[in-house]
Amino acid sequence: MTDDQDKIALERPALMTIRKAVESDIPQLLEMIGLLGAFHDDPSEMTAESLKRDLFGATPWVTALVADAGAQLLGYALLTPLYRAQQGRRGMDLHHLFVRDGHRNHGVGQHLIARARDFAKAAGCTYLSVSAATGNFGAHRFYQQMDFVARPVTGMRYMQTLAD
Repeated sequence: MTDDQDKIALERPALMTIRKAVESDIPQLLEMIGLLGAFHDDPSEMTAESLKRDLFGATPWVTALVADAGAQLLGYALLTPLYRAQQGRRGMDLHHLFVRDGHRNHGVGQHLIARARDFAKAAGCTYLSVSAATGNFGAHRFYQQMDFVARPVTGMRYMQTLAD
């Protein structure tokens, strides 16, 4: 992910397909997860085994949609289920959205979000949620252009590590 002045312009693929990830996508997904983590100074600890378990195991935990241009995956969206118990509403969290350098601003992210919406609706969800780092103003503008509405963050979120 680069600043506007450092944009890399690569040739647009003639055809791109947004589809659910398959096991053979794992190496490229791992690479892109690592690139996104590096951008946020959050090194990835993801392994091929963990990703395979969580995408394709006996109890899949997440769904990955990929932008496939044939020779290379251009990006991905990682979706996790949400629930609002007070309203009895299902939702989907767009946990990751990533498009490779040189392929941004060509509609890849927009297509991934459109397919994520379709996937969430088909799963009976009434909302799609996404978050962006506080200072990531480019992401804020992008999500607002995609009709996401900013919501204030209230309270703290806590975590407890569970022993094996």
